[in-house]
Amino acid sequence: MLLPYMERGRIEAGCDEAGRGCLSGAVFAAAVILPQDYHHPLLNDSKQLSEKQRYALRPVIEQDAVAWAVGIVTPQEIDKINILNASILAMQRAVEQLSITPQHLLIDGNRFKPYKDIPHTCVIKGDGKYLSIAAASILAKTYRDDYMLQLHNLHPQYGWDRNKGYPTQEHRNAIERYGTTPYHRQSFRLTDPQLKLFE
Repeated sequence: MLLPYMERGRIEAGCDEAGRGCLSGAVFAAAVILPQDYHHPLLNDSKQLSEKQRYALRPVIEQDAVAWAVGIVTPQEIDKINILNASILAMQRAVEQLSITPQHLLIDGNRFKPYKDIPHTCVIKGDGKYLSIAAASILAKTYRDDYMLQLHNLHPQYGWDRNKGYPTQEHRNAIERYGTTPYHRQSFRLTDPQLKLFE
């Protein structure tokens, strides 16, 4: 069972990001404030959810949440500030857009930079521990997947409808063959270093 809060009576926002390990596309993050004693049977362990379940939960979360928002950091920004800073910035941008200012942030993972004067707690594997982080992970993932499907229509040769920009063999092979797009993260190792050994 996921926990509804870390401290009762405090306005907590769960934050998570999606797309950190990808070779292409923006990194997305979401911040979600849920009602104090929120419960939903499906939102129990977001890692176990199918794509269909994630998309079914998204409108439920958006309707039930006290507040929610999505933050985006572009591939160009990622190349400038690196992916760790970009992931943190995406979460901060999500928090910034919340209609209610949280009293505490629950951050998925082990790294964050203080945002304004809101205290935060980093929770490793937080989407498997707190409902608000699980909800944030669903929003970040589904909004990013939608965005990658739009990019796939512009550049179908990379298989982004399937790999969503992650470093699959298909994606790396397509970069070798077709080169990169403005949506690729130039600061990442985009091609398979193993392939170079055979040239």
